[in-house]
Amino acid sequence: MYQPDNWIILKVAAEDESYYKVLAGWSGGYLDGDSWRMNSGITEIEVSNNYYDFISDSGSIYRCAIKGEIVRMNIAEVLTELLEQFPDTVSVVNVDDILSEFTK
Repeated sequence: MYQPDNWIILKVAAEDESYYKVLAGWSGGYLDGDSWRMNSGITEIEVSNNYYDFISDSGSIYRCAIKGEIVRMNIAEVLTELLEQFPDTVSVVNVDDILSEFTK
């Protein structure tokens, strides 16, 4: 299970459908720098009082604090590159906009 410090949802528009991914970031400390990961694609979202559990195509789980949906330095550069390289296919969406599609 991955537990990032901050995260956002990316919508990736393919030819005949769209899919959603978590772009997650961790703030580094003195000995290690910031890091980021992107999941393989959201298949389900489980909601608790403080967290969203994003279940991925690969089976991995990203446990993301509800208040952590924000772009910080640890993912800002990656996000900028994705939006510049794929302006017609990648966009940022709010988790509230996709909850009903992925929750049971």
